[in-house]
Amino acid sequence: MEGEVWRLITPTFMHSGFAHMLFNSVSLILFGPALERMLGSRRFVFIYLLSGFIANVATLLLEPLTYTHVGSSGAIFGLFGYYIAIIVFRKQMISRQNSQVILTLAVVSLVMTFLQPNINVVAHLFGLIGGFLLGAIPYYNRKNLSDSIRSTAVWTQTKRKSVSFQSPLKLLIWTIIIIIAIIGFLSQK
Repeated sequence: MEGEVWRLITPTFMHSGFAHMLFNSVSLILFGPALERMLGSRRFVFIYLLSGFIANVATLLLEPLTYTHVGSSGAIFGLFGYYIAIIVFRKQMISRQNSQVILTLAVVSLVMTFLQPNINVVAHLFGLIGGFLLGAIPYYNRKNLSDSIRSTAVWTQTKRKSVSFQSPLKLLIWTIIIIIAIIGFLSQK
């Protein structure tokens, strides 16, 4: 607010400790390379930095001026948002299996945002929204959106019928993974 505009991007590169940096780095390593291959390096960096910028501007406007925060989480959530835009608007770019993994991890990450203390919820939410909009705006038209919503609804109805827990081992494995992830997240603080 006093002209120090660099503060709208520098939090993306700073972290509160080794565990914070490690978690964000692992997230970036897991989800970044595939998206970078799809978009190209320059566009990927642009999406990453702009999502982080959007998250930091939202934090400035919605949190008290005394609020301090660090971390690349807003930018990483921007990548999740961009992936979700790909899933909604350009299904052909990503396999259904990868779409399910990304959506599951995005939902788990979003839920964890509200369960952990000292998390910048505003940055996570607006990073996600910003990334989604950056991915959606160039490809948006009403026909594609309604077709996408219709096909997603049909797909979920067919999945609902076929996912009657035919594989208890898969369900058990996913439950264990989610529980371990939650315990890991909660034990960081």
